[in-house]
Amino acid sequence: MRAVLWNGTRDVRTETVPDPGIEQPGDALIRVTSSGLCGSDLHLYEVLGPFMTPGDVLGHEPLGVVEEVGSDVVSLTPGQRVAVPFQISCGHCPMCETGLQTQCDNTRVEEQGMGASIYGYSSLYGSVPGAQAEYLRVPRAENNAVPVPDQGPDDRYLFLSDVLPTAWQAVRYADVPLGGSVAVLGLGPIGEMCCRVARHLGAGRVFGADPVRERRIRAAARGTEVFDPAEDTDEFVREVRDRTGGRGPDAVIDAVGMEAQGHGSAWLAQRAAALMPRGAAAKLMETTGVDRLAAFRTAIDLVRRGGTVSLIGVYGGMADPLPMLTLFDKQIQLRMGQANVRHWVPEILPLLDEEDVLGVEDFATDHLSLEDAPDAYRRFQHKEDGTFKVVFTP
Repeated sequence: MRAVLWNGTRDVRTETVPDPGIEQPGDALIRVTSSGLCGSDLHLYEVLGPFMTPGDVLGHEPLGVVEEVGSDVVSLTPGQRVAVPFQISCGHCPMCETGLQTQCDNTRVEEQGMGASIYGYSSLYGSVPGAQAEYLRVPRAENNAVPVPDQGPDDRYLFLSDVLPTAWQAVRYADVPLGGSVAVLGLGPIGEMCCRVARHLGAGRVFGADPVRERRIRAAARGTEVFDPAEDTDEFVREVRDRTGGRGPDAVIDAVGMEAQGHGSAWLAQRAAALMPRGAAAKLMETTGVDRLAAFRTAIDLVRRGGTVSLIGVYGGMADPLPMLTLFDKQIQLRMGQANVRHWVPEILPLLDEEDVLGVEDFATDHLSLEDAPDAYRRFQHKEDGTFKVVFTP
């Protein structure tokens, strides 16, 4: 089959690799019909190379059709269309039963001290072959393939794999009061979907900040009050406070996280790691603060006293300095984590009907073949040519 492979920092290639197959009785084999390119994939492209191996298959946002199932799989049949959550969980351990599939007791990557395995996402999360490919083996398929209606375009259901539950969890964790206010930092695919979800769930005012003009235009078209924080972050904070009675918003969602291109000392650490032997580089990344915390610090400054900061952007540093005095003094509530996809799917799936209230059908800007992946990664990282959300169609 054809698949998108990691071959080094800023080096992805589309190559032919062996087809996956059924390995365990609980497996299903999926023919991938659509697979998203996620902002988190850019972390592998640029800053998390020490945890990658040349030839790793990338991607964790698939929709496809069941081709074959193992002998223990009874709820899925060949020909059925399914969305596949980006993390792999068992569905029956105490963590899964409480809705924390990302902390699954049976799929955690214990040797790395990390949570549930993730498709196409480095040795930190199990080195599981990813979904930017023609076929995908789905382990524990009874719990890791979500049947969706056969009718309608792929984009109607593709984003159940990651974008929708990630944004949904970010807003739920933000705990925005009905009619209250929320600011979203970063208007990439997750951030913009957070704005849409927040309005749907009853936020009275939604503010969005991003330095990219095209992203601000997209968000503003759906009622978000947008700002360019690059012009003057302090002025942005003052303006949002003015619009919220001088208090600041009830919640702030940080949808930026560890920036995929790096800046300042973080960028130097990332470049140094890229030049080191793989084992030493991984150790450096695990023990040294490599994040740029500008967005997180802005969130702490911006949110009202007693408000909530919801972190949904991925962070990777282990020694990042935090303004603990401010967090404590403002009595800020902080929630974070990878999205627990299966927990949120029942709330989201009914919204993907003909009304398409979240606008998923026109969410992607580019539908490309797997052969276009090298250029797609480059354009997505550099935000060129209006590239906002890429969907590969194997």
